[in-house]
Amino acid sequence: MNNEVEVADALHESFKKLKTEIHKVIVGQDEVVNLVLMSIFCKGHSLLVGVPGLAKTLLINTVSQALNLDFKRIQFTPDLMPSDIVGSETLDSNREFKFINGPIFANIILADEINRTPPKTQSALLEAMQEHSVTVGGKHYKLPQPFFVLATQNPIEQEGTYPLPEAQLDRFMFNIKLDYPSFSEEVNIVKSTTSGLKFDVNHILNASQIQMFQDIVRKVPVADNVIEYAVKLVHKTRPGSELAVKQTTEYLEWGAGPRAAQYLILGAKCNALLNQKYSPDIADVQAIAKPVLRHRIVRNFRAEADGVSEDEIIQGLM
Repeated sequence: MNNEVEVADALHESFKKLKTEIHKVIVGQDEVVNLVLMSIFCKGHSLLVGVPGLAKTLLINTVSQALNLDFKRIQFTPDLMPSDIVGSETLDSNREFKFINGPIFANIILADEINRTPPKTQSALLEAMQEHSVTVGGKHYKLPQPFFVLATQNPIEQEGTYPLPEAQLDRFMFNIKLDYPSFSEEVNIVKSTTSGLKFDVNHILNASQIQMFQDIVRKVPVADNVIEYAVKLVHKTRPGSELAVKQTTEYLEWGAGPRAAQYLILGAKCNALLNQKYSPDIADVQAIAKPVLRHRIVRNFRAEADGVSEDEIIQGLM
């Protein structure tokens, strides 16, 4: 037990060091950085929603440097094929088939503008995200560990895009909103990016340490009342459920599935450790409820007409 406590304390210290290194390059966006790191420590994937030019690529590249992991960026376009992501078999000089790895074979994948590509190509990520492996030509290929997908979407431009189906959205642990920087933050961004200054990002962790922290997150004990709160919160999002409240029946067409409750507890465990607590409470569940639930609930027409957002509905349910 003492060893597990030491690992938990090491995670807390490493998290603080990681944030210091990342903020050498990334100005502000503290909550975004927290959620990206949390999803990695929870073995999850994240969907990052924000307008162009908010340093989404720079953020994930900086994270990969601080974690000392291999990073690949895939720009999703309408003509991208599944083989462009997972790889393909080719004939070598001996006239034998040889598998050539696609860009999916990396520790951290940035799936840039994932809604720009057709569902056939989007689905190429499904097996990789869920099983951490790909199948090509009937052969199974394991992906390097740890493995993390950060997909981005532009919330403004919807013409010529292919919205992710609910089944694929559900595979993302967090839906992270990236907002504009504040005035003072933007002043600092302009100063640092137009002066020729370069910042060296130190390696804080390696792959084996990250996997050790991922294991310790799952070992964190959780009280029954915290689990029951998370499950009740998910049930409240479902119209027709015995726990549904007035807000649910008025504004929601579909609620969240069981995976939401799993991620609420997993995220609460990680949030507790990062705040130097050895077991999560209800406040830890509430802290990550919005990024876990906002892409798992579907508003109805009345909610859109009244201008009620997913976050406002979730806040009301809590």
